[in-house]
Amino acid sequence: MFPRGFAWGAATAAYQIEGGWQADGKGPSIWDTFCHEEGRVFQEQDGDVACNSYELWEKDLECIRQLGLTHYRLSLSWARLLPDGTTRHLNQKGVQYYNKVIDDLLACDVSPMVTLYHFDLPQALQDQGGWKSAGVATIFDSYAKFCFQTFGDRVKLWITINEPSVCAKLGHEDGVHAPGLKEQGTAAYLVGHNMLRAHAMAWHSYNSLFRPKQKGAVSLAINSDWLEPLHPGCEEDDAATGRDLAFTLGWFAWPLFVTGDYPEIMRSAIDSQSEKLGYTGSSRLPRFSKDEPAILGTADFFALNYYTSRKVKAGGGRGQMCMKSDRDAEEVLDPSWYICGVSWLAVVPGGLRKLLKYIKDTFNNPAVYITENGFSQVGPVQIEDVQRCKLFKDTFLEVAKAIGEDGVDVRGYFAWSLLDNFEWADGFSVRFGLFHVDFSDAELRRTVYRSGREYGEIIIKHKRATDVQRLKIYTTLINKQRLHSCFV
Repeated sequence: MFPRGFAWGAATAAYQIEGGWQADGKGPSIWDTFCHEEGRVFQEQDGDVACNSYELWEKDLECIRQLGLTHYRLSLSWARLLPDGTTRHLNQKGVQYYNKVIDDLLACDVSPMVTLYHFDLPQALQDQGGWKSAGVATIFDSYAKFCFQTFGDRVKLWITINEPSVCAKLGHEDGVHAPGLKEQGTAAYLVGHNMLRAHAMAWHSYNSLFRPKQKGAVSLAINSDWLEPLHPGCEEDDAATGRDLAFTLGWFAWPLFVTGDYPEIMRSAIDSQSEKLGYTGSSRLPRFSKDEPAILGTADFFALNYYTSRKVKAGGGRGQMCMKSDRDAEEVLDPSWYICGVSWLAVVPGGLRKLLKYIKDTFNNPAVYITENGFSQVGPVQIEDVQRCKLFKDTFLEVAKAIGEDGVDVRGYFAWSLLDNFEWADGFSVRFGLFHVDFSDAELRRTVYRSGREYGEIIIKHKRATDVQRLKIYTTLINKQRLHSCFV
């Protein structure tokens, strides 16, 4: 059962929707640079225009209002606000744009959740070493304080950094995301470390300088699959699953919620692999300095991005210095899971429930916002996306069970995404939107999918329901699921 005041939202990210890549004084980001290099993105596509939300914000607002969202998650383009990444150079046009977005949302009784960083580092900072540079944490803290000062009187939910593990691994180990580096076995750990340092500095700045008056909450969005042994009870698979969870969820959640440091199982696995390969330097997984702001306790809620699940078995190491060898675990798909669009997206609603319960039990029952979850389309556009409607409903039922039966303190759900958009290296070939965007149309027309319509109906039903009615809705859903299971 979803509690009164539950946040019903949708999420977007600046580079994926805004366009206006060099409009009104915006500086270039690493994704501008990456997309303009040949062979980086599907069919050489880019986010130069994307959904053109920089000029068509009112159209996006119409979509938000049509769904009846209570919350909207957006990200700020660091380079639109501070073209060289520092507070020495302010772009007032960028400030005006985000002020309008925030004010318009509030005027429509929609609460903004604002992400400070969603993959798009100013290129000027990348030229100075980017997230591999220790100094970037202090620069991020200055950027964060500028945003808290400028927008914090109206924004009460903040995400500092979105999916740091994705930025670290895909951008610095695999090279398939900006900035496109392939420095295996070292750079990703360093980048993740500096992102945690940056987050902690920003949280402490908010806590001491802004929280007393603004009374908001700050966290970091962690993405994780649910992972479980391929052969339950097999010691090797159980151990591999523990390592995989440590490298996936624990990498960032453990320092924030448990010890202020990385999981010991993660460090020992990395150091053991280094020893096997004759690596003689200091640990490839950096250590936090006692002279810097503490990491532990710097998340006011657990921000979770969940899409899929995996079975895990022992092995997968390649005898070389890389993250895959360090974790020494192989992830496999259960053939019974439904694949939704892209090949990696096996839809496992029950995995989300299990992950939520694991978070409750492992991280001292934090308040949880599901800050991303969604289902993709590829190929011909299906406005009447009946299958995605079912997947959303199945997922909501599992979240309701996590709340009502497992006692998880889930405060909100944000669908990815409000709009079909630029899906990073996949360009526009993959669509996650609640609204279809026709990228062949000069007006970039937005059309609601059936799944978007039905999501809106669910939101309205829950917003209007009394506590007794909400319980009745939940009970009806449970009974329907049990009846269905009798015939499959």
